[in-house]
Amino acid sequence: MSKKWLGGILVFLGFMMSPLCWWNDLIFNLPIAYGFGFIFSKLSQDLFFPSSIFGYWLSNLAGILLMQYGAMNVVESSSAERNLKKDLAMGVLSSTAFTLVMVVLVQSNVIDLSLLPH
Repeated sequence: MSKKWLGGILVFLGFMMSPLCWWNDLIFNLPIAYGFGFIFSKLSQDLFFPSSIFGYWLSNLAGILLMQYGAMNVVESSSAERNLKKDLAMGVLSSTAFTLVMVVLVQSNVIDLSLLPH
């Protein structure tokens, strides 16, 4: 498989997990978040919600990083070098901001998680 094909696949998977895809939560991010919550709730039921938030944040972050890494494989390197630390920082910041918005929506009962089994 060529580097460009692999990069394209990673960009697609990253997009599907990233906050840029508006409908992905039901299919990717919420099941990952629920899985984190379920696993850590076995240690203590109080860990379900915080670890779900961490899993949600982590899945969004992984999506952004997959897109960045895949795009670097698809696009031939230009004269300007990429700054991996800057790219990583932007991924962490945007994923964190989106996760905080989701936490506010859950806490204000705009999104109801009581329908999920736990």
